[in-house]
Amino acid sequence: MNITRRFASLLLLALLSIPVSVTAAEPGSTARVITFYGYEDCVRLENDQTRVTLCPAAGGRILEYAYKGENALYLAAGGEGWTYERDKKNGSMTAGRFDIGPEQTIPPHPQLWMGRWTGEILGTRSARLTSPKDSATGVQLVREFTLDDKTTRLDCKQIMTNVSQETKEYCYWSRTFAQGGGICVIPLTKPSRLPNHYVMYGPGPTINFLPEDPHIRNRDGFLIITAAPQFPKLGMDTYAGWFAYLMPNDLMFVKRFPTYPDRVYNEVAGLTMSIWYPEGSMCELEPIGPRERLAPGASAAFTESWWLLPHAYPDDGHQVDPKTVAAEVTRSTSR
Repeated sequence: MNITRRFASLLLLALLSIPVSVTAAEPGSTARVITFYGYEDCVRLENDQTRVTLCPAAGGRILEYAYKGENALYLAAGGEGWTYERDKKNGSMTAGRFDIGPEQTIPPHPQLWMGRWTGEILGTRSARLTSPKDSATGVQLVREFTLDDKTTRLDCKQIMTNVSQETKEYCYWSRTFAQGGGICVIPLTKPSRLPNHYVMYGPGPTINFLPEDPHIRNRDGFLIITAAPQFPKLGMDTYAGWFAYLMPNDLMFVKRFPTYPDRVYNEVAGLTMSIWYPEGSMCELEPIGPRERLAPGASAAFTESWWLLPHAYPDDGHQVDPKTVAAEVTRSTSR
């Protein structure tokens, strides 16, 4: 092995803690370490049409999920290269974030949320990010990402392990910032605990179980959100296991995730998903998992799958036909 090749191999091992060298694959599709958004240790997964960029340095998140170069995620300017330090002002934690809940009762956990994780390249289009062991919550998180060989499908698996000496109860919580100004199409299921199939948080700590908003309507068994509502945080109890977000850049962001009608969902309103839709540049897309009761040393996993599908953005949100959207989602994501 010549000196240049040996140096490159040692650098890759140092950055990613990879136990073995990465298996070579066709040009343009091999997982590799890159510099992106001010971070020198990002992991790039890609195929001919899709690009995914992972960030172990700040919160184990996804910075880029792009179809033909068009990033679906909202990544704010000004947060480039920011890393967490105790007592340091918080940085810009945008783009593809993940977390655990329940939101209102979990202890603060900055190390899990925005601390430095480690990264591992697992294969041609797969990687693993691992958090530190967190004393505040008593858990450690592992996230495994796998990009399909040909399509935009990205599987995002989070494994939660109780590293404490007592039983812990938490849930999976996805907190993806997509580009703002889109239209949410959410299939509903019956029965629902919620008269209008959703709740609205606010004003203040109030949770309105009977909200009405001109930008939210129920049509043909779907909830359609066409613009920012009066209060941005919404929650649903649907068990359909998917939703679509139609974006102004002519992409449809689809998330699929498992739901469990016979299990406990331990968010305050028993939510299976949430949408946070403020006025501005982003919309938060949030699948939520059921309660996991973990004995010391026990683990639980939750996987959500993402797709980006070409879809012309309608001039008027009221023109959206949810049944047509559902048919497109079924056709494109069930293969």
